[in-house]
Amino acid sequence: MATLANALRDAASRLPRDAARLEAELLLAHAMQRPRSWFYAHASDVLDAADAEAFEALVRRRLHGEPVAQITGQRGFWSLELAVTADTLIPRPETERLVELALDRMPRAEPLRVLDLGTGTGAIALAIASERPLAEVTATDASAAALAVAAGNARDAGLPVRFLPGDWFAAVPREQFDLVLSNPPYLAEDDPHLRQGDLRFEPRTALASGADGLDAIRAISAAAPAHLAPGGWLLVEHGLEQGAAVRALFRAAGLEQVATERDLEHRDRVTLGRKPRDAG
Repeated sequence: MATLANALRDAASRLPRDAARLEAELLLAHAMQRPRSWFYAHASDVLDAADAEAFEALVRRRLHGEPVAQITGQRGFWSLELAVTADTLIPRPETERLVELALDRMPRAEPLRVLDLGTGTGAIALAIASERPLAEVTATDASAAALAVAAGNARDAGLPVRFLPGDWFAAVPREQFDLVLSNPPYLAEDDPHLRQGDLRFEPRTALASGADGLDAIRAISAAAPAHLAPGGWLLVEHGLEQGAAVRALFRAAGLEQVATERDLEHRDRVTLGRKPRDAG
């Protein structure tokens, strides 16, 4: 009979290297229905047969390529624990940079109107709502299944976000917002990464967008001025080589103060722009 420490060590030696130990702990925590922190005080405990069998089944699913978030049905983002399904993009740490930049432009004492386009699990909208309780947050998605997941996450977190079905701005045809943000699909349709790793298991419509990956961002940037209040901000996450192209799209849409911000690994990650205050 293996101890918890030995079981984790063995699983980590078989899992993909980048985050093997973390993934092993997440899978064992799910199998045993325990928090990861519990293992540190119980490393020498013997793993019983039922838990060992359940853990091994989860490890095998991961070895076949299934993302940990879909195996466990959960992924942490910001200060939230979110439900994840095959109908949603898995929230990633890089997207927290988009949230940070949005919050920098949202004074705590102002009841701003915020729109999250293509919300998926609701990660961005819920992170904003958790930090700015006076904000009126709306989130849209073309996928009814994704919206159901997002709405469930909002209920679990006790956060008041309005969810609407529709492709980009179609759900809010006559509304304007102080801040619009999105993590849209931005991979090219023939990007080889779509056939690798976790991406194989995520909805393609949430990942790829046209021959150059910019179709969704083109649609969002072109329509944004009509849905931004004067002085309102648009922030969009994109690929690390798309900064220049996205800046050009923002400027073509008439936005000002256009800039691209980098993530913690110094890669282009988010482009933002502002509707002129004197614009109608």
